[in-house]
Amino acid sequence: MGMVKEFRDFAMRGNVLDMAIGIILGLAFGKIVTSLVNDIIMPPVGMLLGGVDFTNMFISLTGQPFASLAEAQAAGAPTINYGVFINTVLDFLIVAFVIFLLVRQINKLKKEEEAALPNTKDCPYCKESIPLQATRCPHCTSELRGA
Repeated sequence: MGMVKEFRDFAMRGNVLDMAIGIILGLAFGKIVTSLVNDIIMPPVGMLLGGVDFTNMFISLTGQPFASLAEAQAAGAPTINYGVFINTVLDFLIVAFVIFLLVRQINKLKKEEEAALPNTKDCPYCKESIPLQATRCPHCTSELRGA
């Protein structure tokens, strides 16, 4: 029974729950990006390249021609699916770019927050501004105990 309680305590920690929520949201975001690439980005790119359907770009290792990737897979032919690979690379690049933008924005917010924090205090004796870490006032030379 102690092990079950210990596991429950571990699983219910804030960090574990945050991580689980992040993974779930990441998976859902990945599906959105995959749809964006496959359904929005690749059709116009394929059209600009002369009507190329990237999902049907493959090499049959049997040497036998197939009309589509689905047909080759149904026949059990080994294939190199480079069109699917191109879509996957674009998925990755979009996700990486969005994560970069998020981290960049978070870093900007942190810098603004750090800049807003005071780094000085007033000497309790002479009322001049001094660094927070000061143990003695450089103006009146008073020793600052716990101030």
